[in-house]
Amino acid sequence: MIEDKNQQRTALSQLGEFGLIDHLSKNFDAKQKSTIKTIGDDAAVLEFEDKRVVVTTDFLVEGVHFDLSYMPLKHLGYKAVVVNLSDVYAMHAEATQITVSIAVSNRFPLEAIEELYAGIQTACKQYNIDLVGGDTTSSTSGLIISVTAIGQVKKGDEVYRSGAKPNDLLIVTGDLGGAYLGLQVLEREKEVFKVNPNSQPDLDAYTYIIERQLKPEARKDIIKLLKDLDVKPTSMIDISDGLSSEILHLCKHSKVGCDLYENKIPLDPQVISTCEEFDIDSTTVALNGGEDYELLMTVSQEDFPKIKANPNLTVIGFITEENAGAHLVTRAEQKIKLTAQGWTSFKKD
Repeated sequence: MIEDKNQQRTALSQLGEFGLIDHLSKNFDAKQKSTIKTIGDDAAVLEFEDKRVVVTTDFLVEGVHFDLSYMPLKHLGYKAVVVNLSDVYAMHAEATQITVSIAVSNRFPLEAIEELYAGIQTACKQYNIDLVGGDTTSSTSGLIISVTAIGQVKKGDEVYRSGAKPNDLLIVTGDLGGAYLGLQVLEREKEVFKVNPNSQPDLDAYTYIIERQLKPEARKDIIKLLKDLDVKPTSMIDISDGLSSEILHLCKHSKVGCDLYENKIPLDPQVISTCEEFDIDSTTVALNGGEDYELLMTVSQEDFPKIKANPNLTVIGFITEENAGAHLVTRAEQKIKLTAQGWTSFKKD
């Protein structure tokens, strides 16, 4: 992908570290009033006045979190930003700034890194955030990206994982399982390509789920929607590691149990049809797939009339007492203990 002989290749050594930073950051303009000083000094300067600041950081490592054989660098830059912004929105906060640090091997020319930063810039424009700093260094093991996202929230408006109460409603945004299935399709086509490099994959039937994997979106719109509906969640978390894992996080931090109803989990028709093709259970995919970057929240039952008709929000269960435990209620109305089988960074061999 980045070895195309017809493309211009400028060695990063021609620019040096500071020349590279200047080159990559020259097209990023500050839009936030809270941004006082951006790239070009020892540190960025931000001013939030009476707001509380939220900060979150994520790593993306080549070979662990992404595969450049099917992940375009521009999409990767966009996704690296989005996955961090999702954590900010999960705090019921507004994302305002990011820093981006990269470690890159000498197999990447300047033009490849420009593509990566074009995706980062697109995300900055889409989500109205400022790039205010970062770092660049060399790597002996491919590409590593670290993004730190900064946001603000009015004191008292922040939402943690620890506020759920018995009888609260369990609510999810959007639909689930698409990103995982998109990855399965891409991995399958990669294996086909290895056998026959002349094959051209027909991915028209998988457009939605592939986009969910390669170009996810953070749910900034939900924060505005909740404000417009005059609803403040009692707890909230983003769905990066799978629905079951995130529900168990909420239950652990809030010291509650829950009943999750299988027949209420929102699934896109493309997810259902692809599950049938791969002979995978759609509920298993939704529970354990991960990387959907939707928001999982709990809401007081008093607020149900405000959210019940909204197509962006689906009630999938309710919170119970801690000693009741966390369960999946199947379509056959059997209760099964909920277990976390989603993504984990440190799996045993």
